[in-house]
Amino acid sequence: MFERYSRQVLFPGIGEEGQTLLQNKHVLVIGAGALGTGNAEILVRSGVGKITIVDRDYVEWSNLQRQQLFTEKDAENHIPKAVSARERLEAINRDVTIEAHIADVTPAEMEQFVSGVDLIMDATDNFEIRMIINDAAQKYGIPWIYGSIVASYGISYTIVPGTSPCLHCLMEGIPIGGLTCDTGGVISPVVQIVVGHQTAEALKILTENWASLRRELISFDVWENEQSTVNVDKLQKVDCPSCGKEPIHPFLSQSQTKTEVLCGRNTVQIRPASKETRDLERVAANLSKLGKVEQNSFLLQFKANHNRMVMFKDGRVLIHGTNDATEAKSLYHKFFG
Repeated sequence: MFERYSRQVLFPGIGEEGQTLLQNKHVLVIGAGALGTGNAEILVRSGVGKITIVDRDYVEWSNLQRQQLFTEKDAENHIPKAVSARERLEAINRDVTIEAHIADVTPAEMEQFVSGVDLIMDATDNFEIRMIINDAAQKYGIPWIYGSIVASYGISYTIVPGTSPCLHCLMEGIPIGGLTCDTGGVISPVVQIVVGHQTAEALKILTENWASLRRELISFDVWENEQSTVNVDKLQKVDCPSCGKEPIHPFLSQSQTKTEVLCGRNTVQIRPASKETRDLERVAANLSKLGKVEQNSFLLQFKANHNRMVMFKDGRVLIHGTNDATEAKSLYHKFFG
């Protein structure tokens, strides 16, 4: 039964009991970029019973340098990351159930995604979604593992509700600005190290080795040969609105911005005011009268002057070629109604 996991079962920290636990656990991975694909592959190879992947984007050429599971064909065809990741992961381990969702994580959707989940892996690229993850984890008592990378710098922190300070305790609100992979770049080795820290903690949680968890926040710079750990226990706040004595989980009650500038990408994302499913065939037929349209089963692309627009089935549109939200809204209403 455990032949494919024999080397993992030999490890005293897991053993047959731990392997059985893994096969009955469900992990939610938010984001299918560098950290998401790395985390998902290790967990699938480890024999976790079910993995749910949520990502809003599609594969681009710049992803291939560091985002494992994707190929040049995925980039050429603009395949959604969640879909491509699922296909590769199913080929790696057919015994693991893989669910893929092409979606932007809103508070309402997050509360749906966490149902029946044992662990949440943070593989996102913005703090708005991380704070939503944090509040959902606190509300439903689900451990989650924070991870972040930029340039040659990485950071990881394990959050167990009721035991450790939450992300809101550590940060007063959502950080604005700062370096991102799109503005400061990123090298692949830092991805692998953060993934290693995240998945090691994940295996401890999923096999219920709670005493082995790292309680410190760890950060490092692989280029400057620096590493540090910080004990954050004293940062826990009794009046924290997310995890304190009287939590209100503020980031689950706030509406996400409908128009979002994607930092460093010269792109604006626009979401419809209400959840909907768009008929891409019909939209493509209308747009084909105005310019060139490319389409696959998941999205369509349309070019108008210097702007490239990508629509997903859920009605989200990426307006490439501008950082101006007003201009993006104008183009959205002009072409997509």
